[in-house]
Amino acid sequence: MTPRAAAKVLARGAATLVVAPALLSYWIRSALFGRDRAIEGSSQALALVPGMIGQFIRRAFLSRALDHCHHTATIEFGTVFSQAGARLDENAYVGPGCHLGLVHLERDVLLAAGVHIPSGGATHGTDDVNVPIRDQPGARRMITIGRGTWVGSTAVVLADVGCDSIIGAGAVVTRPIPDRVVAAGVPARIVRSRDSAGAV
Repeated sequence: MTPRAAAKVLARGAATLVVAPALLSYWIRSALFGRDRAIEGSSQALALVPGMIGQFIRRAFLSRALDHCHHTATIEFGTVFSQAGARLDENAYVGPGCHLGLVHLERDVLLAAGVHIPSGGATHGTDDVNVPIRDQPGARRMITIGRGTWVGSTAVVLADVGCDSIIGAGAVVTRPIPDRVVAAGVPARIVRSRDSAGAV
């Protein structure tokens, strides 16, 4: 084992000890109020720890609180999770200030700063104008961001995105995006293919 690898193992162990009280609090609140309420409060508190120390602490906590968070995932300052069913695979990177719901970030996904991925486009019901929106049932669904995809700053993603694609900064994804394309705009549309021919 290289000195760098050994240092990372030690840092992960230390981070686990540091987050033990937060995990205990999370498990108690999960039993009382449900996992989703508990993960939101805990991730808000841990989002405030800056720098590399914050990265190790968030990863140590989220690897035990989310459905899956690989030990190589990076979660930057200011990121909040609202659904404990979220999944972060190997080398997933979540930039600062992101808000994530029921999402699966596959291997090597990059989220830039301020990306919002709620649990689909129907988290609130809106059909009955005589009932406040907050009182209408919604339907959450898992949003998958395919391996190797890069999502630009402040994008809002409400539908699945394929592998090795690029979502432009500020885009709003309302329909599924296929593999290996560049999509941008509001609503997001395919601008070009990333395959060698470059055709859409």
